[in-house]
Amino acid sequence: MNVHGTAVLDLNADLGEGFGRWRLTDDDALLSVVTSANVACGFHAGDPSTMRRVCERAAERDVRIGAQVSYRDLAGFGRRAMDVPPDELADEITYQIGALRAFALAAGSDVAYVKPHGALYNRTVADAEQAAAVVAGVLRAGGSLPVLGLPGSQLHEAAAGAGLPVVAEAFADRAYTAAGTLVPRRTPGAVVLDPDAVVARSVRMAREAAVTSLTGEEVTVRARSLCLHGDTPGAADLARRVRAALEAAGVRLEAFA
Repeated sequence: MNVHGTAVLDLNADLGEGFGRWRLTDDDALLSVVTSANVACGFHAGDPSTMRRVCERAAERDVRIGAQVSYRDLAGFGRRAMDVPPDELADEITYQIGALRAFALAAGSDVAYVKPHGALYNRTVADAEQAAAVVAGVLRAGGSLPVLGLPGSQLHEAAAGAGLPVVAEAFADRAYTAAGTLVPRRTPGAVVLDPDAVVARSVRMAREAAVTSLTGEEVTVRARSLCLHGDTPGAADLARRVRAALEAAGVRLEAFA
């Protein structure tokens, strides 16, 4: 997003994605790079001690804390398609935000926004009913929490209709379709693995609001926040490279919330 000719961008990453003795993300390293942290709330990953630790570290570094809500799917890491009744899903969204908020407040901060994870993120791009359920859960959790998601999604439409701020997100390492949606992960090439390509895409999205789709079309991507996935090999080093390249290109890195 450009403000008075200067590109302003938030960097977000999924953090706290461990459970018990199992850890996936390098939370400390990524918290030194990002401006917003999407913290797993226990449904696709995360446990109370992990949530507490990430909230404390984020608060120490003035990184915004976001609730990364998910379908209840620990075994599938929240990436399996599920059919959850809307009322039940709304309750589960409220529950997850409330759990994270307790740890955020104890750390001297608060939950600053909400972002769905995995299958729920993708489902709410086109499913109006599931999107409305997520928004209902956010509203019940209290406060006018911004909703981070894909531009033009049903989730953003439902959130805006309910009076919640919406924040457009782009992905540095995910392939796009010609329609501006994310290529499903099972499709070859869905995840961009070349670090140089990820860095170049990040700068282009920030400066030109554009990305080349998997099939070669030019796609407009106007985003206020750029997601850097934390569950890929070398994620922390790549995040540092992306941040350095953005700053060198004159992009101002600033949280949206």
